[in-house]
Amino acid sequence: MIFRWRRAGARLAVAVLVAGGVAGCVPAYEEPVGDDACAVQPTDEEAAAEPELIAIEHDDYKAEHIGRTADGRQFFLTEPFERDRGFVALYLFDADGTLDEARIDPDADGLYERRLTELGAVTYGRIAVKPFEVDRFGLTFGLVSRIPEGGGGIRWVSAEPGDYMAFTAPWDCGLYDT
Repeated sequence: MIFRWRRAGARLAVAVLVAGGVAGCVPAYEEPVGDDACAVQPTDEEAAAEPELIAIEHDDYKAEHIGRTADGRQFFLTEPFERDRGFVALYLFDADGTLDEARIDPDADGLYERRLTELGAVTYGRIAVKPFEVDRFGLTFGLVSRIPEGGGGIRWVSAEPGDYMAFTAPWDCGLYDT
């Protein structure tokens, strides 16, 4: 079983992927309603398709600092890692979900908080962005789309480096595996 966490009011709800199946979701980047919002199973073709947009639901865990800036851009502030190296990554996207800017630096005292402050006034909430890759420090950062070897034809989009958030179809679900 793989657990998927999402914010549901003041509590965390769990939707479970059943062996051999993939959880689904409601269409069109709207706020999911109820605990069964991601229970629709995609077809094999949908599970293998390259996503145009990946929805990420705001939560109190890995997607705590996502939303929109005052100028309407979408943002994702996160902490990717590779072995014993940590990083702070601030990804900024236009309103259509295309990556505008990637500010990626080795983790340092107070850097995460400084990046958050640099954003100014923000509204936390669901975002929908295109998969992307950025090469820095000899590593690939971003929301990387691929069908892993032995993956049974199911495409994953994972937050890299560190593979610390993983998304599958339907891409508008907004939930992730860790």
